[in-house]
Amino acid sequence: MVKTNAPSLWGDVIPWPGAQTHKHRRGRLGVVSGGPLRTGAARLSARAGLRTGAGLVRLLCPPDAARVVAGAVEAIMVDAFGTPGELATLTGPMQAVVIGPAAGLDEATVANLTAIADGAAGLVVDADALTLFAGRADALFALLDEHDVITPHEGEFERLFPGLLARGREAAAIEAAGRCGAVVVLKGSRTLIAAPDGRIVVQPEASPWLATAGSGDVLAGMIGGWRAQGMSAFDGSCAAVWMHAEAAARFGPGLIAEDLPEQIPHVLRSLR
Repeated sequence: MVKTNAPSLWGDVIPWPGAQTHKHRRGRLGVVSGGPLRTGAARLSARAGLRTGAGLVRLLCPPDAARVVAGAVEAIMVDAFGTPGELATLTGPMQAVVIGPAAGLDEATVANLTAIADGAAGLVVDADALTLFAGRADALFALLDEHDVITPHEGEFERLFPGLLARGREAAAIEAAGRCGAVVVLKGSRTLIAAPDGRIVVQPEASPWLATAGSGDVLAGMIGGWRAQGMSAFDGSCAAVWMHAEAAARFGPGLIAEDLPEQIPHVLRSLR
């Protein structure tokens, strides 16, 4: 049965900090950046994860991008990596990692995802890290489990699951989650969140102002932020999708992706 996304589904498991909470207890999130001319998407994801509540967020960059990123962030930390093995070492202590937003459409991104998939962190796989597996989706699915999330729009979904959308979006999302063994967030005007066990939630029609570059990168970071704090892949995805839509509705006309993280505190306050 398809349920409608609302705080009543996941509000009771939001991990509000207590008086004794410190930043490491609130969770560590990593976001993998692309090259020096492709850092904006990762920065959007990282800021969204920090605003959502992750206690510590690190941007993980190729060496030539690290100086670009370091001059553009403040509370977010920056680490450079030169090899997939170095990236795996950096992500070892983290509870969640976002990979894909402008990560690069080359085999280096595949190698990086493969390297970090063996770790304990929950993965949020988006954008480039999905597109690269067109025609070889089974290789991606082998890296995933029920603690991970993939966040395709319909074009990316079709590359991973050719022809499946012909069954209808809801049936396709459920089947896709079963095939890949991870939570599927099928983005659109009515975003669907499907779990490998057959659960599915639909987000009521979202604000059209979300049709702007970078809004999906923000959503990936929000999911990562909830995962870092210990919410399950399914509940964290549902919470992030609802908050993302609510943030856009609050801002309204003129919205750009950079505005979304700044609306998150207002949305959180309404839930509190």
